[in-house]
Amino acid sequence: MLRLVVYVTILCLAAPAAVSAPFTAEHLVRIDRVGAPVVSPAGDRVVYAVRHADIEADKGRYDLWLSDLDGGEAMRLTTSEANDTSPAWSPNGRYVLFLSSRGGSNQVWRIPMTGGEAQPVTGLPLDVESFRVSPTGDHLVVSTSVYLDCNDLECTAERNAEAEDSKVTGQRYDQLFMRHWDHWLDDKRSQLFAIALDDNGNVGDSAIRLTQLDADVPSRVWGGNEEYAISPDGKTVYFAARLRNRDEPTSTNFDIYSVPMSGDGDLDNLTEANEAWDTAPVVSPDGRHLAWLAMSRPGFESDRYQVMLRDLRTGRTRHLTEDWDRSPSGVAFTRDGSALLMNAQDLGQKTLWRLELDGGTAEKIVAQGSVSAFDDAGGNIVFASNSLASPAELHVLNRGSGDSQQITAFGDRTLDDVAMGEFEQFSFPGADGDTVYGFIVKPAGFERGETYPVAFIIHGGPQGSSSNSFHYRWNPQTYAGQGFAVVMVDFHGSTGYGQDFTDSISGDWGGKPLEDLKLGLEAALERYDFLDGDRVCALGASYGGYMINWIAGQWPKRFRCLVNHDGLFDNRSMYYTTEELWFPEWEHGGPYFESAETHEKYNPARYVDRWQTPMLVIHGELDYRVPVTQGIATFTALQRRGIESRFLYFPDENHWVQKPNNSLQWHDEVNTWLHHFLDE
Repeated sequence: MLRLVVYVTILCLAAPAAVSAPFTAEHLVRIDRVGAPVVSPAGDRVVYAVRHADIEADKGRYDLWLSDLDGGEAMRLTTSEANDTSPAWSPNGRYVLFLSSRGGSNQVWRIPMTGGEAQPVTGLPLDVESFRVSPTGDHLVVSTSVYLDCNDLECTAERNAEAEDSKVTGQRYDQLFMRHWDHWLDDKRSQLFAIALDDNGNVGDSAIRLTQLDADVPSRVWGGNEEYAISPDGKTVYFAARLRNRDEPTSTNFDIYSVPMSGDGDLDNLTEANEAWDTAPVVSPDGRHLAWLAMSRPGFESDRYQVMLRDLRTGRTRHLTEDWDRSPSGVAFTRDGSALLMNAQDLGQKTLWRLELDGGTAEKIVAQGSVSAFDDAGGNIVFASNSLASPAELHVLNRGSGDSQQITAFGDRTLDDVAMGEFEQFSFPGADGDTVYGFIVKPAGFERGETYPVAFIIHGGPQGSSSNSFHYRWNPQTYAGQGFAVVMVDFHGSTGYGQDFTDSISGDWGGKPLEDLKLGLEAALERYDFLDGDRVCALGASYGGYMINWIAGQWPKRFRCLVNHDGLFDNRSMYYTTEELWFPEWEHGGPYFESAETHEKYNPARYVDRWQTPMLVIHGELDYRVPVTQGIATFTALQRRGIESRFLYFPDENHWVQKPNNSLQWHDEVNTWLHHFLDE
């Protein structure tokens, strides 16, 4: 553990000199969101999706854009009213392929780079959920959801139609999972299929099923084509999968498999010996090596990912990052195959790294902000990066000079002449004397000599981070725009500070994290004289919402108000109603019926008799991770205690609030609550 006790200012960005308005939730909702960059085969252009908020339709709409790596005006490739996403280049660079719902179902389309209209590539009877183009250009690999006992796609389509027409709605379950994240499950599985392409890029007549497994490939809920890869010769597909058996709700055991593109031959489990998480396979450009991310402790979803490298000729496998105390979230080969690129949480940033295959230490090549996605362009690297003061934009890093250039500016459409709060990172001695980091964000229009009320934001996870990133839901700039200062603390358990620091929260949910929050707020008040310590409200979601309930019983006189979004109230009922059981079992030392004492040790429900702070409670009906009854129970406790409280209920939202108009309402309710208690 680090034991540095001095304050460290990492970064400070000043607001523009001339502004017309502070940043608001309206700006947040309307900002165009730039997706992951995909570099052309020639390495001179990059295609990407951009999400634009359609407030009237109450949803996001996606189009494809194209930029030159040497700068210049971005070009819009698609303008359909339907969503166009997941762009990929044809190997010859003549087309951009993408997913689109413009034909009434989600299919693969393509648009020529020489000009012309987009044309459909696939016309399957089922929605295509993800795809990859073979490097040889002669196959597509697509994922779609099918019944395992169906021999062709038409069989599933017919059974879908029968289910739609049926008046019977009962669903049988013989094992968990029954539901996951925000939807109930059925008997279908997402599977991979190979589809042949002719010389003109047209599809053949049949789709060959590649994944003969009782598993979802890609995985629920957010798995995509990063969970499968195709060899450079187009003959082999590698994919990650976890079996759907009785162990699935308590298991993090994903394995990497290989299968011939032809569909002939057996599946080969390459990581059977590792009972923890293996995922994100990538193949070197010469086809010699397979790299992937691997955890080592079964059942722990926040274990450190290490980068594994397998020689596909000899089968020899080795750890590449055993001595690197970071957990990468993405990995890719450079074009020459000599190195890997990785991004990882790192001391409050999400940085980009390069690691040579022949050994040596990882080299940090982008050190500030949050690198969310990247792609190699040969001598250059294109990456998407955001910060506490800027939404994601694309940049080009010149590996020779080390300089980077921003090549998109979609945020300017919304943020031109908008005031952002200045921010900086600080550190302090936290629990056990360990160094803990945090961020302070000044109010927009900050004036020296004035004092400001404080929004104290507590991140979720709990293995997460209040990092230097532009959050599209819990964005501190929305509070800075309301005239509040913002304090955020990366308490024990946060990611990016070494695996020991992350591990320290397991079994100690209400211990060191609460101590860090207390010490962090005290340190910020001592360091920044513009913070009004008498006017502070605390806000949090998920684990942050749990901590709000814990604070209500353990630190009841500190805050003027509390805001709890989708927070845990009772650890016992939470265990028996949540879906991913591996999480509470790891965090609290086993299932509740075997480890009741550890589940109850930091159970907020036990301390309701101490509650006295006004609280806004927010919950979504479709939240199956933290079921809505947790929010109802919290509000019931507050009301029966006679504490000023309010319950904001979203019947159509899950663990997050995603619809644009619901997001605006969410922010309006939260800001109204804060102003009620914090304004003079």
